[in-house]
Amino acid sequence: MSIRSPRARTAEPSTSQGHPSPQAPRSHALAAAGLAAIGPATWGTTYVTTTELLPPDRPLLAAALRALPAGLILLALTRRLPSGDWWWKAAVLGLLNFGAFFPLLFFGAYHLPGGVASTISAVMPLLVAGFGIGVLKVRPTRRTLTAGLVGVVGVALLVLRGSASFDLAGLVAMLAATTLMALAVVLSKRWGRPEGVSLLALTGWQLTVGGVVLAPIALGFEGLPDHFTGANLAGYAYLGVIGTAIAYALWFRGIERLPASSVSFLGLTNPVVATLAGLLLLGQTLTLWQVGGLVLVVASVLVGQGRRGRPATPTATTTATPTTAQNL
Repeated sequence: MSIRSPRARTAEPSTSQGHPSPQAPRSHALAAAGLAAIGPATWGTTYVTTTELLPPDRPLLAAALRALPAGLILLALTRRLPSGDWWWKAAVLGLLNFGAFFPLLFFGAYHLPGGVASTISAVMPLLVAGFGIGVLKVRPTRRTLTAGLVGVVGVALLVLRGSASFDLAGLVAMLAATTLMALAVVLSKRWGRPEGVSLLALTGWQLTVGGVVLAPIALGFEGLPDHFTGANLAGYAYLGVIGTAIAYALWFRGIERLPASSVSFLGLTNPVVATLAGLLLLGQTLTLWQVGGLVLVVASVLVGQGRRGRPATPTATTTATPTTAQNL
């Protein structure tokens, strides 16, 4: 089985295949949002899977085994390698989404209570709106900014505890991780994907890059456990296949077909699913404040799927095209 490189030109952001036109039926956008939401919803089960099935104290190993095997499998299935500019574009996106994001995420998670970490990650819609001004030349609407703030408040009510402690290094790491993911969303929207290349191939490129970066770090700092149990293997398989390969392919599909800000709001389903998983599987309970936070988060996600941003004021060197202006 040979691996061949695509010869087609890279798709421009305004013409990437799979983008619905501005006149596309609302039902198409809702269907795309529903599929994209499966990604962060699946990530919400990561905590339960890690604590119940994986070996303790090896978060980087879990990250490496999530990324590298899934990436290599997708490369083998799609038999596509990047070409031209997509060698460095895939490397950048792979580092942002996996190679740099995962270590920062796990560092922040280990140095912060889960509620604090989730609250910081909830600012991603606001970060996407900010990056969109410079990269996509789109100014966010008041609706988007308001929904973003409501989402942060909702997540805080849902997951924060009164005894939460703050570690400066953990805060910086979690904010950096969230910033990298927000930048990855906007760059993915800006670059599109090469014509004739499937989303699975594009996902495989990024996962492989991230896994190649993560594997030596994990082996150097954590090493391998003495043995893997059946539960360990099941946990790694679930995270690699369902929680990574499929979840990220659906997430990238959403980035391609929806405005960037709409996709970023879907990320708020992560703490919601994590809370519900704890409620159903770990016997946890919800307070009245948490129920209120849950309502606010759901409202934020729904409002975030509404009206799109407007073009930023053109500068002397850049002018937003009508199609690009609808991508935030």
